[in-house]
Amino acid sequence: MSQAGPILFVSNAERPPFIAALDEARLFPVVDTDWASAARAVEQVQPAVVLAQISGGHEPHIAPLAKKIADQSPYLPFVALDASGALPLNALPFSSHGGNPDRLIARLRAALRVRTLHATVLRRLPEVKVALPEGDPARDATVLLIGRGPAYPALSVALGERAGVIGALSIEAAAKHLNTRDLDGVVLAEGFTPRVTDAFLTVLAEDTRFRSLPVVVTAHQLTQSYDLPNLELIPGEPAKVAANALPLIRQHAMEAQLSRTLRSIDAGGWLDPRSGLLTVEAFARDFSRAVEQTLARGGGLSVARFAFDPGNSRAQLDAARILSRLMRQMDFGAAQKDGSVIVVFAETDFRTAHMIARRLSAVMRHTSNGKHEMRSDPVVSVDSLSPSDNARSLLARLSADGTRAAS
Repeated sequence: MSQAGPILFVSNAERPPFIAALDEARLFPVVDTDWASAARAVEQVQPAVVLAQISGGHEPHIAPLAKKIADQSPYLPFVALDASGALPLNALPFSSHGGNPDRLIARLRAALRVRTLHATVLRRLPEVKVALPEGDPARDATVLLIGRGPAYPALSVALGERAGVIGALSIEAAAKHLNTRDLDGVVLAEGFTPRVTDAFLTVLAEDTRFRSLPVVVTAHQLTQSYDLPNLELIPGEPAKVAANALPLIRQHAMEAQLSRTLRSIDAGGWLDPRSGLLTVEAFARDFSRAVEQTLARGGGLSVARFAFDPGNSRAQLDAARILSRLMRQMDFGAAQKDGSVIVVFAETDFRTAHMIARRLSAVMRHTSNGKHEMRSDPVVSVDSLSPSDNARSLLARLSADGTRAAS
């Protein structure tokens, strides 16, 4: 993959041999600088990626370099080689031990794809009125934590303070979540044999849906290579694992966010880039039209409302993304300003809609955040269109049913 701009390699030591592989892969030119000059070099060189060797003498310079990189637009990947301590929020960890340059090349290619996607979104934003989501993408990220050892509860808390967490005590449970949720990372903790770990990583690598997913292994040495560009071994205390996994998770969450923004641009701004569902305005328009057409032509139309604890604002976002992934192409929905999510099931009777809503609700119950294990347990109300209804009366009845169910 070629890119506009060179690779800036930051180190106070000699260039390691595997860096030469970047030239052979045509990821070039590679411009060298030391830590003291790195921040200034970012301005002068305008690199496409910054690759930094954590080899001593970097301590007073890494924070200002990270800030300089974070201020660049489009996204500038920052890869930190062989860091032993906590990294800045935007520094992607990479362990060069083993000397396989293909791993580094794959990591850089994955990061450069995010940069290209960001540049594409910025170029196309003027086409329609779409606002880029603000804030840290990691706050909207969802991580699958797999494990059953003594470190599992502490890892759940450490990750949950930074992102949404779905817990799985078995590989079988994890597989279900992988198939039903949009995930931004997987942390495979202790409690599994090396053989099980190898089988799980092999399955992930063979499925194109998960190939770019950040995967962090905490308890086993990796004895072979896998076609997973963002696979990293991060042993240590739960707080360290969470802190150093977070940059990889954040990059994936940003990539997903940019992809939704691009789909919103393609849809003329009627999709919400944060949730993936329709905007409130687009939903109101399409719902009124669907009610009018159903009343005029006959057939069925049902609506489900998923209401959440107002103190758990993350739950609504998780529900919206689950719905955008799992609902049928003929259905549509939106995250509402009252904290609920409403989805419309076209050509569906009450009984079928109720069954679908129950299944969707079951998927929503597995995400927790932070120390208090706030879970996404929705109050679900379902109703169907009757001949005397209009769009307003059906939604009013649905909201009233949800209020009664919650009280």
